[in-house]
Amino acid sequence: MNIFAKMLVRKNEGDAPAARDKCGRRAGFVGIALNTLLAAGKIVFGTIAGALSVVADGLNNLTDCGSNVVSVIGFKMSGKPADKEHPFGHQRAESIAALVISVVILAVAVELIVQSVQKIFSPEASEFSLALAAVLGASVLVKLFMFVMNRALAKEFSSETLKATAVDSLSDAAATTAVLISLIISHYTGVELDGYMGIAVALFIAFSGVSILRETVSRLIGDAADAETVKKLKEQIFSFEAVHGIHDLTVHSYGRTARYATVHVEVDSHMPVMSAHDLADAIEKKTEKETGVLLTVHIDPLVLDDPKINLLREDVDKIVKNIDPAFRMHDFRVVGGTSHSNLIFDVAVPFDTKLGEQEIMGKLREGVSLLGENFDVVANIEKQNTDQS
Repeated sequence: MNIFAKMLVRKNEGDAPAARDKCGRRAGFVGIALNTLLAAGKIVFGTIAGALSVVADGLNNLTDCGSNVVSVIGFKMSGKPADKEHPFGHQRAESIAALVISVVILAVAVELIVQSVQKIFSPEASEFSLALAAVLGASVLVKLFMFVMNRALAKEFSSETLKATAVDSLSDAAATTAVLISLIISHYTGVELDGYMGIAVALFIAFSGVSILRETVSRLIGDAADAETVKKLKEQIFSFEAVHGIHDLTVHSYGRTARYATVHVEVDSHMPVMSAHDLADAIEKKTEKETGVLLTVHIDPLVLDDPKINLLREDVDKIVKNIDPAFRMHDFRVVGGTSHSNLIFDVAVPFDTKLGEQEIMGKLREGVSLLGENFDVVANIEKQNTDQS
């Protein structure tokens, strides 16, 4: 654990998931305390000085308190175990918390823009004082501390909520710095920049909110597994000699430690059923132990001792790759008949392919027709991440 995690969680406070939830909640309480103090100081001194940008910055800290409350609630809910209504657990509550934080950030940005525009069209001179400068300077230091703390905790526990809070803290530090600089410039030049700086601060805050919102919504909708997770899963599966290939690897995430996956594993068709079952069990257990992913294995038998089928498999695989090198063929088999034989297989194509299903089928039939025998193509075209096949 890093220094911040050690400060917030003791060694004897449960396993990793429990420590993660406690650390997240306690970081939220720290944020509530610090943001309340910052908001009070800025609103009071900003009101006395008549500086809208300072008051607005204080209101931003006040909304940060609300975000911290949401964060605490999110960690509390995500730590609940699975139940009848939620068999995959409650860890996505953390994503919902991050979503609420991003919406609050955007709402604050809009309100600041409205107030700043009003200040530009109805300017009022603000009073600069050393006390006001000291409050803003202290605020920048506190926000930088919160950024470093939350970023370190986010990396330690892979938390999107803490990452969102860290980004928000850095935005606040930059915004407060800009406000302080504008007040100094206005004081010594007489040029009133309060309203313009308020807009700049609001736009900076809005940019942070949109970034958090985009990433969080993507997770809630269901984004693709990261390349490192896919690589580890493949390494574990292919560590078994009986595995000849895999396809249709799909990973589902219900939170940081609640990940599930399914995969089709190709084995020799002569493998006894019980042996295939034992292989699937062994792969599932080893994968969970090494990666934490709960994997379900589907066994696909391959005919490997028939020279003609092996040659046809190679030929059809070349035909598929000639259409597009990103295409992947699997589940190949041959069903013979009196008048013709069916070549039955699946073709995985990328989501961004420009070719339609009918066009792909046409190219497949055209390629197979050149093999010199009476074959018909029975192909299932499916869109997926072909780099995970």
